[in-house]
Parts: sequence; structure tokens; C-alpha cells
Amino acid sequence: MTPGEEFIRLLSHVKRNIIADMDMGLESPFMPDLFKAGQGIPAISAGSLGELEQFLGDCKRCKLHNTRTNLVFGEGNPKARLLFIGEAPGRDEDLSGRLFFGEAGKLLTRIIEGGMGLKREDVYICNVVKCCPPDNRHPEKDETTACVPFLQDQIRLIGPEVICTLGRTAGSELLGMNFKIAEERGKWHSCMGIPVMPTYHPAYIIRNPSRERELKGLVWADVQKIMTRLGIEVKR
Repeated sequence: MTPGEEFIRLLSHVKRNIIADMDMGLESPFMPDLFKAGQGIPAISAGSLGELEQFLGDCKRCKLHNTRTNLVFGEGNPKARLLFIGEAPGRDEDLSGRLFFGEAGKLLTRIIEGGMGLKREDVYICNVVKCCPPDNRHPEKDETTACVPFLQDQIRLIGPEVICTLGRTAGSELLGMNFKIAEERGKWHSCMGIPVMPTYHPAYIIRNPSRERELKGLVWADVQKIMTRLGIEVKR
């Protein structure tokens, strides 16, 4: 095990203890929330996203490596003003190695290009977890714990002006384990000193066709707030 891998193992162990204490309603002897406080230690002292991706390599830091096809790191402008963070790669992303490649990806692309008037390559898109969980289940705590330091480094290296979290998992990891998407979406939060706007995940909209119109309206309202923050004209 390299020094960097040993460091990640120790950091993951600390965060698991923090989460276990929080779940039991105990005061943690460590920092109450490494990520929310913006004081977490980066995965490595990477100088670029490429260097960070190379460090991840054929990652085997959690059990997801046993079932994945491809590790899906992230894509887009490495100095994007806007960073989208989702939950984990789905089956389509796992097979293709591309982020937001399936139906949810098509909807996100329409939001970025049709709604915001940007190109997809203008923004950066990544997930909390870089490997697809079996059967498209939600990532488990040990899996998110192993990946969060790398997400934290991605945020540090990109330095976006705004982060948009997509869905409950991304919101929970950045903003605290008590995060509730239905209550917190549409409200400004902060992570690592960066404004964060949570909204629904495109996959959630697709899985709820009876609420499609309602959910799209809510997401569009959230996106308009991001556009205003970035100085992008909102066309009525």
C-alpha cells in the first residue's frame, strides 16, 4: 500500500466513525462534518484533474470495483464556473465510461443547453461515487466515504463559482447527513466556501412520469437561480 492509499484508508476510517456517531445521535470526538465544514483533507496534493484521475487509477478502495465495468471520473471544462454533482454512474455510464450518458444525461443536457444556453462542455459534471453500484442501487456509506476525498479534490481543482447538487445523495454528502431534498432544494447553501444549489436528479424526474411536469418546473426554478447568480440572462 502506497503512502497515499494508506492516507485515504485512515481518512475513510475517521469519517466512518463520524457518520456512525451521528447516526446514533452522539457528539463525534472528531469534526462533526468534514465536508460541510470545508476542512476535509484533500485526497492528494494533485495539481490537475488529470493527475487526480491518474492517482485514482484502477481504484480498489471500496467494494464497487468488484462489479464495475468502468470507473467514471468526470468530464467537462476543468475550470468551469458551474459544477454539477450527481450520485453515481448508472448502468449506461458504467458500460460507456461516459458521465450522464443515458436518458437522465439527455435530460441534463437539455437543461444545460436548451434551458441555460450553455454548451455541455462549458460546465463540469461528476458524481459523488465514481463506480456504478450493483443494480443501480444507491451508494452505501462505506462507498461514499471512500470516494468523497476525491470529489473534494475535484471541487478544489475546478474552483467553480456555483455547485448544483443533483438528488439526495449528493446533497447529503456536501451539506450534511440530515439533508432532505424536498425541503432544501431551491435554497442556497454553502460547501467549501462555494454557493450550492440543490435540485432534483434528472433520473428522479424520469422515474416519476406522473410528476414530470411539476418536477421539471421545480428544477427549472432552481436553474434560474443559478443563472442569475452567474449573470446568465434568463429568457422568459
